[in-house]
Amino acid sequence: MNTPVIAAEGLSIRVDGRTVLADITVAVAPGEIVTIVGPNGSGKSTFLRALIGALPPASGRVIRAPGLRIGYVPQKLAIDATLPITVSRFLSLPRRVPQDVAAEALARAGVPDLANRQMTDLSGGQFQRVLLARAVLERPQLLLLDEATQGLDQPGSAAFYQQIEEVRQDLGCAVVMVSHDLHVVMAASDRVLCMNGHICCEGTPEVVADAPEYRALFGTGTRGALALYRHQHSHSHDDDCGHDHGAEHMHQHGDR
Repeated sequence: MNTPVIAAEGLSIRVDGRTVLADITVAVAPGEIVTIVGPNGSGKSTFLRALIGALPPASGRVIRAPGLRIGYVPQKLAIDATLPITVSRFLSLPRRVPQDVAAEALARAGVPDLANRQMTDLSGGQFQRVLLARAVLERPQLLLLDEATQGLDQPGSAAFYQQIEEVRQDLGCAVVMVSHDLHVVMAASDRVLCMNGHICCEGTPEVVADAPEYRALFGTGTRGALALYRHQHSHSHDDDCGHDHGAEHMHQHGDR
């Protein structure tokens, strides 16, 4: 493995006197896409905040590559509906961004024509693309996304994840993303971490799909989608592949 862009070693985080994460050890390689899944309250977003230095470790440490440039796409961002602010102006907060740099970032996020639009007029998908453009302004080596597709429909989520894959290829950056779209996200991931206060299991999407810890957290319904994904993409034939018609429907929409 190449020298990690970022790593956690024995990381534990306490919030309001309660241990939210315990003994997390993980390293992210350059260019790797790592997806973090887990139930609500499992510490996924807390882990991202610890990676960027917003939360201090109770024990353990976070190691960042020297001079590491990080881009961050939040779960959501509220903008006052009465505030007139264009996309171009938004990208220049808090400091002015050259027009050509802003245009390049918008193109990289798949929305090259939005510079003069009002932020409050954007659709949910467009808004998230603008947040992505802001995150890639300085060509990050590590891109962090905290449930960035929450509120988008399934085709919108799939398109957004496809854009992330293109950004990864374009910039060569590592990507760590928290996701609730299990069936969509698995196809784009090099590695999946299943988290519930600690790392329950990790590995390729295929390995995690079969892990008892994952199935205990998410049930067998979501595994149907993962089984179908594995069947169609790596030709590993499972007995229960294809029997979940709901999973097949999700796959057809989610993998485009």
